Amino acid sequence: MLGRSSPSYTVRGYSAPRAGAFAGRPRSLLSRALARNSVLRQMDWVLVVVVCGLSAIGILLVWSATQPSLLAAGQDPRTYLKKQLLWVVVGLIMMFAVSFADSRRLRSWTPVAYGVTLLGLLAVLTPLGSDINGAHAWISLPGGLQIEPSEFAKVALVLIMATVFSRDRSATPGLRSVLLALLAAAPLMVLVVIEPALGVALVLVAVTVTMIVLSGTKLRIIAGLAAIVGAVVALAGGAHLLKSYQLTRFTSFLHPSADLAGAGYNAAQAKIAVGSGGMFGTGLFHGQIVAGNFVPSQQTDFIFTVAGEELGFVGTITIVVLLFIVIVRALRIAARTDDLFGVLIASGVAIWFAFQSFVNIGMTIGIMPITGLPLPFVSYGGSAIFADMIAIGMLQSVRRHHSVFD
Repeated sequence: MLGRSSPSYTVRGYSAPRAGAFAGRPRSLLSRALARNSVLRQMDWVLVVVVCGLSAIGILLVWSATQPSLLAAGQDPRTYLKKQLLWVVVGLIMMFAVSFADSRRLRSWTPVAYGVTLLGLLAVLTPLGSDINGAHAWISLPGGLQIEPSEFAKVALVLIMATVFSRDRSATPGLRSVLLALLAAAPLMVLVVIEPALGVALVLVAVTVTMIVLSGTKLRIIAGLAAIVGAVVALAGGAHLLKSYQLTRFTSFLHPSADLAGAGYNAAQAKIAVGSGGMFGTGLFHGQIVAGNFVPSQQTDFIFTVAGEELGFVGTITIVVLLFIVIVRALRIAARTDDLFGVLIASGVAIWFAFQSFVNIGMTIGIMPITGLPLPFVSYGGSAIFADMIAIGMLQSVRRHHSVFD
């Protein structure tokens, strides 16, 4: 009869459901995914998009930087493109995996991450390690793959420092917490210096100092530590602990025109490449300096020179702005986090990216010495990409579980 709902009907014993019986399920799943407390809504998607943008630029620049030499050698010109694309995809998977972990999980992972990193840094000093460009910093794996444990030392340092200071129940961490944090950081720094990887060591020092200051440590303790560090640096300089090529890098930075055919060559060629692109660059795969391979390590430490020549001022500024957004989003997460552990995690990652980006870009334009640091998310290298993506995952985890956002 009219006005009644349509009943189900039966065909040979089978009762068909009413129309729309399952219509609510997809809508329920969608509403659940977009609910205020869902994982998708709690993610910082601006940060994700910016990181993906930087990674995409990096993939193209690595491809452009390596294609000419591979073609000249008769090899697959897309070799580095495929590898970098694989590293980025695996890194994004790592990022999302860490994003789903809460702070308790991050704390429980800290001893494991710290211990594995120490073992990796020790392993490179054994016959398992391999020497590249004067640094004994890589472990060779089957299939021609290599891993650089010093990149993961940054992640381990941020986690261990945040864990140590957040366990102090007092309003301001005392000398005991500071000494314990330094005791945990010291092995990482020493092993990195032994490799030697001076650039990574500088990042570790910058992160350590920043996290101690932001932990709320009393000023007199910080002043005392600063005096001790100054004395140690002076003694290290007097004892000639730096290797000759490291000293040469510093002297060439202070006097770049003194030895253009030797120590100052890299810095001079880098500035020429960055400046030759003009406003809009020569275009991808059309850089003459890139094609001539005049700048060494142009797919890794000097990737910014490729951007300068082929993408010009507009391209380099785009990279700088995207990196700045990553740092600002990290600081924003730190400012809105409701516990010390989250504040220190986000702040440590922010200073890591800020310092490393400044040093990498600075050495290509002549305002910083050449220290061998990759540009975050852009330079070629699996270990660097993995460490950077894990750091972004840590930021997302802190944001999801300990931040107050509108």
